Amino acid sequence: MFTGIVEEVGRVEAIEQRAAGARMRFACSKVMEDAFAGSSIAVNGACLTALDPGPHGFSADLAPETLLRTNLGDLQPLALVNLERPLEVGDRLSGHIVQGHVDATGVVESLAELGAGSWWLRVRVPEELDRYLLYQGSIFPVGISITIASIEDRLLSVTIIPHTFENTNLRTRRQGERVNIECDILAKHVEKLVARLDLAPRV
Repeated sequence: MFTGIVEEVGRVEAIEQRAAGARMRFACSKVMEDAFAGSSIAVNGACLTALDPGPHGFSADLAPETLLRTNLGDLQPLALVNLERPLEVGDRLSGHIVQGHVDATGVVESLAELGAGSWWLRVRVPEELDRYLLYQGSIFPVGISITIASIEDRLLSVTIIPHTFENTNLRTRRQGERVNIECDILAKHVEKLVARLDLAPRV
C-alpha cells in the first residue's frame, strides 16, 4: 500500500529487453535506506519488486502486461521516475490509499504555467476510468496523490503546486506522453457493492 507522496525522483539507468518482458535498473538512494531483495517500491505509481538492491539503486523485472498497461514500457535510459516506499503501519496517511496497481494510462493534453510556480496539467483519460473520477476526488497519476480540479468529457485537470512540480517528474511531462493512472480503490469497491445490491432479490 502506498500514499502517493513521492519520496524521491530516480533515474532509469539501464533497460534489458527479455524474451518475456524486461529488466530495468533504477538509480536512486533515499528509497534504498531500508530496502531489501523483495521489497515493494512504487515506480511512477506501479508497484515493482526490488531486485539486487544497493545504496545507489535497484533492479526490477517487468512482465509484458506491465509494459503494456503502464508507461514503464515507454521509458528510456536517463528518464526520471517517481519513487515511493510502501506505507508502514502507524505512518501518517498524507496522501490517499493506493495499491500501486495501475488501472490504465492517460495522455497528456497540456501542461501550462499558471504563475508563481504553479502549473495546470490536463490529461485525457480512457472511457472506462471516467466513472471513478469526480470533482475534488483523489487521483493518482504517475505515482502522485493529487486532487481533481476539473473533469469533463474525459479531460482531467489538476493544479500542480510548486513543491510537487519541483520534487516529482511532472516537470518533464510533454504533450502526447502516457501517464499511469490509478483511481480511488474505494470508488471501485462501492461500484461493485452497489451492482450487487441492484441484483439482489426484493423481499
